[in-house]
Amino acid sequence: MFEITDKPIAAADLEDLVITNADGAVVTFAGVVRGHSKGKKVLYLEYEAYKEMAEKKMAEIGEEIKARWPIDRIAIRHRVGYLEIGETAVAIAVSAPHRQEAFEACQYAIDRLKRFVPVWKKEVWEDGEVWVGREGG
Repeated sequence: MFEITDKPIAAADLEDLVITNADGAVVTFAGVVRGHSKGKKVLYLEYEAYKEMAEKKMAEIGEEIKARWPIDRIAIRHRVGYLEIGETAVAIAVSAPHRQEAFEACQYAIDRLKRFVPVWKKEVWEDGEVWVGREGG
């Protein structure tokens, strides 16, 4: 399951989507909006995505993971729109027979997502704002 949504998300919601009787580990990751960046107080974030391409790229990350580790199931959900401090922007769940593969695959997923998936965020501070991940940002 690879999804861009404008609804609130939680990593725990993805666990049931990936766990099977063959798995001994489920690792989840939640990327949450923090209240500071670049030494400034963050008021909120706004996310935008090229939805169709983002979901396609997330599915490609899933295929990369399946090729590298003995993993059959992975779920990635990224939120777009206005997010308050403390809200979850991205959630990932990976299940595997053993914990090491699950941890490695989950870290790989977030690292690849941040590098290749067309999702952009605007950080809004008290004294300005900047787009991160877009030209000029």
